[in-house]
Amino acid sequence: MRRLETILANIFGVIFLALSFVVTVETLARKLFNFSIQGADELGGYSLAIGSTIAFSLALAGRNHIRVDVFHEMFPRGVKAALNWLSIVLLAAMAALIVAVSVRVLQESVQFGSTAQTPWATPLIWPQGLWYVGLVMFMLVAAGFAVRATYLLFSRRIDELNEEFHPKSAKEELEEELDDLAHRSGAERHK
Repeated sequence: MRRLETILANIFGVIFLALSFVVTVETLARKLFNFSIQGADELGGYSLAIGSTIAFSLALAGRNHIRVDVFHEMFPRGVKAALNWLSIVLLAAMAALIVAVSVRVLQESVQFGSTAQTPWATPLIWPQGLWYVGLVMFMLVAAGFAVRATYLLFSRRIDELNEEFHPKSAKEELEEELDDLAHRSGAERHK
């Protein structure tokens, strides 16, 4: 899973670095030469749509999806396990629903030969196809986690289920940030 996270994070980073380059060139061309390459806003929309689907999977792998957990720690371990299992199963079901709806959007674009209403007139099948692939990837990751949680639940490995699928506490988030800060500080000292 760690390797998949790294690959997805790199793809996400490349998308937005490329977008920032295009926006910079567009801004400089407009300000200095009164010329527009046009389409930077179109690319921004595509980047956001595709990047967000990648971020869904990254957030899921890192347990960063927001869950309201005000009372979670007060419950007995069995109730926590049931809630943790339910949350990942419902997230996987929601991902499957989103994919089912998005495939219809994709089919309509193909059926009608839809193009963007921009100067580029991009055939929407291309950006929507990448968007769809990202959503399918999210659904598969969520489904894999749901299968794992279900296995742990029915194997009565409650503590393991709670460990892998509980919402992050503020303490865990703080520890991650401090570890990241220490890692960055160490990397800066070695430069």
